[in-house]
Amino acid sequence: MKTFVLLSGLALSGFAIAAPNPLSVHVLNLEDGKPSAGVHVTLERQVGQGWQPLAEEVTNEQGRVPALFPQEKTFEKGEYRVVFKTGDYYRQQGRSAFFPEIPVVFDVTQPEQHYHIPLLLSPYGFSTYRGS
Repeated sequence: MKTFVLLSGLALSGFAIAAPNPLSVHVLNLEDGKPSAGVHVTLERQVGQGWQPLAEEVTNEQGRVPALFPQEKTFEKGEYRVVFKTGDYYRQQGRSAFFPEIPVVFDVTQPEQHYHIPLLLSPYGFSTYRGS
């Protein structure tokens, strides 16, 4: 019994230390109200006058990338950019899109908080906001 309690305590303390990823994205198709699976997404951080690539992912079947920020890096204050490759997404469906890429630039002022970037998408328009 003591061994079990000790192991349980170790497992819980390890779990408590693990922090969730600070950045997630979600893409929803406004035409049919469904998640947009297969959208290529990149994350960059502004360094000087340019952008430093940090991560690349593809939205899952729910249209999400639940952990976009690289685990081996520290989420710091600064300007970041998420680029949704919507042209590629629509071409895979045999369609065209007016916006081949949608860059969303955002300012991280409180890196201890979670940042969620939803994208509401259609071939000729989009909307985004800071989600939760």
